[in-house]
Amino acid sequence: MLKIGLTGGIGSGKSTVAALLAERGAVVVDADRLAREAVAPGTPGLTAIAEEFGPGVVTEDGALDRAALASVVFADPAARARLDAIVHPRVRARAAELAAAAPPGSVVVQDVPLLVETGQAGSFDLVLVVETEAETRVARLVDRGLSAADARARIASQATDEQRRAVADVVLRNDGAPEELAAQVQRFWSERVEPATR
Repeated sequence: MLKIGLTGGIGSGKSTVAALLAERGAVVVDADRLAREAVAPGTPGLTAIAEEFGPGVVTEDGALDRAALASVVFADPAARARLDAIVHPRVRARAAELAAAAPPGSVVVQDVPLLVETGQAGSFDLVLVVETEAETRVARLVDRGLSAADARARIASQATDEQRRAVADVVLRNDGAPEELAAQVQRFWSERVEPATR
């Protein structure tokens, strides 16, 4: 089994790269999706968050009120660390289960937005970083409904490009056309993945 850690800043195009790798046969484990599952209504994760941050972070129908929680933790590193201590272990445990369930000889790609911030680079055979100019990322996030100020704040709260490059085995640039990114993914697959799985 080849274990690849895929990361990049918010709005960099990680999901696109994950989809391109899945097309080539990779088993993709999406940490964001697992994080949502970890705090779904009725889960121990959501219960722990409500106990830590109060009932105001849960909607009337029992779901996590993401906006309310973000307003509590986003500008407060200590609060964010308390949230991470609840969510990250649950996500890592589930990701490990899914990776272990992949067929022998699989290429398992774990899409981990906070791979650098959580110190997980050493857990993978290869670390693949998607990098995009900050203003391009801001524009993409604004298209998704964030304000430019919120987009910049989220980008600033994550690892820097330099910090990601420091753990990267391969960096893909995603500032051009979609076919340019697809060509880089194909080159990565043929030059780094296929030789490692023969």
